[in-house]
Amino acid sequence: MKSLICTTLLVETSPQGLPLGAACIASALKADARTKNAVSVSLIDFSLEDDEIISAKKSGGDDAIAQFLANQLASKKPDFIAFSVYVWNRLILEKTCTTLKKMLPNSICIAGGPEVTADPLSFHNFDFMISGQGERAMVELVDSLAKGKKIDIQGVYTASAQSGAQTNEIARACPLPPDMTASPYLDGTLDPSKYGGALWELARGCPFKCSYCYESKGEKKIAYFPMERLEKEIELFARKKIAQVFVLDPTYNASKERALKMLKTIEKKAPGMFFYFEARAEFIDRELAYAFSQVPCCLQIGLQSANPEVLKNVHRTLDKKKFIKNIGFLNEAGVTFGFDLIYGLPGDTFAGFCESIDFALSLYPNNLELFCLSVLPGTDLHDDAAGFGLNWEKIPPYHVLKTPTFNEADLARAKKLAEATNLFYTKGRAVAWFNSVLHVLKETPSVFLKKFSDREAVRKFLNSHDNFSAEHTSDKKIEELQLEFVKERFTEKHMDKYFAATEDLIKMHSALGRCTFDGTESKFSTHYHPDDIMSEYGTDIVFFTEHCGKQKCTVQVFVGKNGVDWRTM
Repeated sequence: MKSLICTTLLVETSPQGLPLGAACIASALKADARTKNAVSVSLIDFSLEDDEIISAKKSGGDDAIAQFLANQLASKKPDFIAFSVYVWNRLILEKTCTTLKKMLPNSICIAGGPEVTADPLSFHNFDFMISGQGERAMVELVDSLAKGKKIDIQGVYTASAQSGAQTNEIARACPLPPDMTASPYLDGTLDPSKYGGALWELARGCPFKCSYCYESKGEKKIAYFPMERLEKEIELFARKKIAQVFVLDPTYNASKERALKMLKTIEKKAPGMFFYFEARAEFIDRELAYAFSQVPCCLQIGLQSANPEVLKNVHRTLDKKKFIKNIGFLNEAGVTFGFDLIYGLPGDTFAGFCESIDFALSLYPNNLELFCLSVLPGTDLHDDAAGFGLNWEKIPPYHVLKTPTFNEADLARAKKLAEATNLFYTKGRAVAWFNSVLHVLKETPSVFLKKFSDREAVRKFLNSHDNFSAEHTSDKKIEELQLEFVKERFTEKHMDKYFAATEDLIKMHSALGRCTFDGTESKFSTHYHPDDIMSEYGTDIVFFTEHCGKQKCTVQVFVGKNGVDWRTM
């Protein structure tokens, strides 16, 4: 019997980094009658967080990592190796394949995944490349190779055929309908407990055409996995007692009816399990917001820019009034949510990016994820880039280098601002008090955060080697940076009398956040009683300072019988 390894290199060992694509290929080979008794299939994944890979990185960079991966794979003496290739691992996996072929010259290396789907003819190290969803094509390819048949499969490309290929249109593999695909969770290929959670597919395809996304040339119709399968998977997650599930659908709420039905199923079968959804704000209403509020979850919403004209360039729309109204439903229902923003979009400017930050943070998101635009091969934006005058990296991660309206210096400023925003607002869990502080200072978020990014202590922290390696330690350091900066801003504006209440507000929410996130208990002093600080008046800093009497306290934040709590000592 021939042996086949499905493999990939993950950014991290986590639910988000879970090797779902490679596992789906492995499950397809195990399930199909043509291959299940002819090929022995195994899944071997590696992570940049593995001790051996960290050590290899330190000793010899990407070349050493590739050598380590090749040694590990070669030791299994596989006949076939299927690589799942992404932006973050392409260069290393190409080197791994080259090294592996020298060690096992008769092995057959096959590549698939988003990077290959985008441009299979740009790969020269692998024997075969599969563009598109690979379950069906992989089975046909392995079956043909095992039987010595001629390879003529839609979506499958060979290295030898590249020299004569002249085409702008890449034919993708014919996908299997979701109801015919095997579940890597239900067949035991993937154990979600190994990764601390699951990456969960409820559907494939996206009805939108955002030009910067791989989905821009993917299936425009949504194909849903059967509810029977999904219910069995969530029952398995519950039995495994995993803590969190990341739902992979690009637009979870594209169908309101199905979204509501799925939330009911989650509420019934997985109470207490935390879910992450990607959603479109324009499809949120009060009923859906309420349904989300009944499940422990967080929504990530792709705002990308607050400028409708900029969004038109990448085939997106924004009705600001509707967006604000629908996000209001989430705030009203107490649903946790975050936004994504991209800097460097065609037609955008640094000033426009700052305005997008101001708009986003005015709506109280729990987090704000800021990304540099990547001009990904295989996307509509890649095809349109020259017309927009974009200049970008031609190797991963394909970041934009300059545009006619966003030069190199502005992109550097945007990167610096993005890092500061991530540190102060998202990592610093500042949502509960951020806008209250800015209201006192009468500053916009972007002005405030630009000043924060200029502090030497902040730059040193961001440039340190392990600034987020120990999460709870970093949290405390971030709180110190926040308090130092806010105090400095209050002093500059001659508002020192308001700092005591502000300091207590930040300390209380930081301590509660740490305790909620990882159970870290803490003890600290405050100028006011914690019950007053955490009252409905606590975030109105001016009113609170002028009407509440000081009462020095030692506060302990701890995990009580009913969750996180505090008491005075």
